[in-house]
Amino acid sequence: MPVNLSIKNVPDELAQLLRERAVRNHRSLQGELMAMLVESAHSGSATRKRSLTVEEAAEFARRLFPSGTQSSVELIRQDRDERAGQP
Repeated sequence: MPVNLSIKNVPDELAQLLRERAVRNHRSLQGELMAMLVESAHSGSATRKRSLTVEEAAEFARRLFPSGTQSSVELIRQDRDERAGQP
């Protein structure tokens, strides 16, 4: 049987951050909170892997490559030139 849970006295700033997160993930606030609870309850479980949001993946890439990466056009040109024997 489902249980209703309640959190009281949530600071306004935290509530706003949660609303923004829900919007980014295309969920209602209730849906986002449920997803966070499920994720938290299953964390550490070898059978469940959490997917990154687009925003989390972008932030991860920015941390890995703080000065950016070479564009794909530059990489293709470099590869083409190397195959053609050009410097």
